[in-house]
Amino acid sequence: MVDERAEVLILGSFPSAASLAAGQYYAHRQNQFWRILGEVIGQPLQAMDYAGRQAAVKAAGIAIWDVYASCEREGSLDTAIRDGAPNDFARLNKSASALRRVCFNGGTAGRFARTLAALGFETLILPSTSPANASWSYERKLAAWRDALRK
Repeated sequence: MVDERAEVLILGSFPSAASLAAGQYYAHRQNQFWRILGEVIGQPLQAMDYAGRQAAVKAAGIAIWDVYASCEREGSLDTAIRDGAPNDFARLNKSASALRRVCFNGGTAGRFARTLAALGFETLILPSTSPANASWSYERKLAAWRDALRK
């Protein structure tokens, strides 16, 4: 669940096979999430162990979660997600009282923007940090993420 002091929530769709195997968010080594977020918050997240990453992100007032609590999927692509059961977002207003902005990591997660906006949160859909999103350069992704998390 989301830490009650988090001001920003980053929602992905559902962990990749690599992330599920490692028990860590964004564990696929080609995913640019930790590199981008580290540059945005000024921390060397890529060089840290997972516990260090979690602590640095939490200290920055950011929480990480997924839109789906469970789903059926072969492989790791969002396009393969079937029978997704969303997380209980209605609990966020009670459990995360400082939360003001929800940023979606990619279009699949972004399908839930209206749901979170209806709960009173500012929502922003960001370019996916997945290696499957090759149409955006690293620099362009970084600029979009920097702009969204600076507001």
